[in-house]
Amino acid sequence: MKNEKWGIFSNKNLLKAVDRNYVEEKRGVYQSVVSVQERYIIANIFNENLQTTYIYLDLDVFFPVFFFLIQLSSMLDVGKWPVFALLPPEELRLIRQACVFGSAANEALYVTVNDEVFALGTNCSGCLGLGDLQSTIEPRRIDVLCGKKIVSLSYGTGPHVVIATADGEVFAWGHNGYSQLGNGTTNHGLTPALVSTNLLSKRVTEVACGSHHTIALTTDGEVYAWGYNNSGQVGSGSTANQPTPRRVSSCLQNKVVVNIACGQLCSMAVLDNGEIYGWGYNCNGQLGLGNNGNQQTPCRIAALQGVNIVQVACGYAHTLALTDEGFVYAWGANSYGQLGTGNKSNQALPTLINTDKERMVEVAACHTSHTSAAKTQSGQVLMWGQCRGQAVASPHLTHFSSTDDVFACFATPRFVWCVSVAYFENETFLEFDSPEISDLKFLVDGKCIHVHKALLKIRCEHFRALLNETDEESIEIHQFSYLVYRAFLEYLYTDTINLPPEDAIGLLDLATYYRETRLKRLCQETIKRGISEENAITLLSAAVKYEARDLEEFCFKFCVNHLTAVTQTQAFADMDHDLLKNFINKASRYGAFKN
Repeated sequence: MKNEKWGIFSNKNLLKAVDRNYVEEKRGVYQSVVSVQERYIIANIFNENLQTTYIYLDLDVFFPVFFFLIQLSSMLDVGKWPVFALLPPEELRLIRQACVFGSAANEALYVTVNDEVFALGTNCSGCLGLGDLQSTIEPRRIDVLCGKKIVSLSYGTGPHVVIATADGEVFAWGHNGYSQLGNGTTNHGLTPALVSTNLLSKRVTEVACGSHHTIALTTDGEVYAWGYNNSGQVGSGSTANQPTPRRVSSCLQNKVVVNIACGQLCSMAVLDNGEIYGWGYNCNGQLGLGNNGNQQTPCRIAALQGVNIVQVACGYAHTLALTDEGFVYAWGANSYGQLGTGNKSNQALPTLINTDKERMVEVAACHTSHTSAAKTQSGQVLMWGQCRGQAVASPHLTHFSSTDDVFACFATPRFVWCVSVAYFENETFLEFDSPEISDLKFLVDGKCIHVHKALLKIRCEHFRALLNETDEESIEIHQFSYLVYRAFLEYLYTDTINLPPEDAIGLLDLATYYRETRLKRLCQETIKRGISEENAITLLSAAVKYEARDLEEFCFKFCVNHLTAVTQTQAFADMDHDLLKNFINKASRYGAFKN
């Protein structure tokens, strides 16, 4: 036992050995590995008082940090689902992504921290992808998907399941009575199969399923569709079923799509210029065209002319759209109050929802339910529509932190698809800036920020190099403000940032200086969510300064789409001469000054 070692794979698939003797030296006995992160593992041990201690072990320098916590749950909280009831705690801790679906939430797929994919449940139509039709109460591994990083997942009513991987591949399996698997047949697929026709040379980033049809979005902004087409939901110009992926062209030809969604029998697409198109079934007005006629090809929602849409979500027969200013529009069926208009009348045209809350940053719905949800900029979650059998006709504030929880707890049928994992649970936040247990402090603008050297070494290459060269217990920072630097250090603990967009500019500067790629991306996302007519030019200037190309393009398009209001702001009047010249030239080429 003294020489016992065992291997752990990190996210970079780098095999490392963890020495049991080291843990024993800390007067604890190894219990289990809780999580594997990019450069370190999290293990928990029992200390001499039989209390649980969580130890963070750097895979490279093996430098421990002790946090005495009652609980740490960096994995998804899936144990509350009956389908997972028989899984042992050590297995639940390894789950990184999970999808619960089916008519009674009785089928599940999940991905572990080692990128292994498992399935369990009733296996209707072979939707678990296990190679047979047998139900299973114990997880079985789907070998063909192991190591494939899933970036998008959707499922139909059959059910059929479709995923997109980080490499841009599409796999599909399950019910195939209408060729919704895209393989040219109507035979059910018992194992995940690569969807290849017309997609082999494409990289797919997002997939969406209706009841029995599928659409996919590529990095080129193209949309491909296949499957059931009785109402034109495939967008081919006919009502014949589509057995293999076919590009949706017509009005989308030479246009760049950035977001897609499916209702039961309809499809929606958002363009990079903020326009939104719909096609398919429309008897409840879910296409937002002002009528109830089905559409066999994409049609632009003219009622939203001048409104810049950034996200769309579809319920069973209703649609939600989020604007770049954080407003939410809804249209379609409303028998359960799912439009959030305060009544139950269907709407064939987009209707602005009065949330009476702050800016929205996310909308959510699912083609299997009549439930709607939205998330505010501060993280509050609202819900409305069919909620556990009740009709909630206006947005209702919940205690949830994720829109996923709304559908897990209140939708009919219940379901969940969680694609992200937090590094630490809220209890860890208490350890940040704690003078009692820290071993390093930063002095910024005359204020102290208390941290742990080991965690900084683990999470940041800059600090790893810096702290290996010095034993100082106090470091002064002059280049950045206290607000920005504190947000940076807290990010290293929580993997999240909580700043208004104007302050996120300073953090973007720091992320660029420290070469923190993920932090830079988070800053850009924060700025995008908080852009307005008043601050658009300021944010554009920052994007140019810090060479954030994607953010620059986003801010530029926002300015063009709100040109009249933006040019009347003080920020535009104070705009740098060279930047103003470049902006006018680019806007002219973009067609902003045409009559």
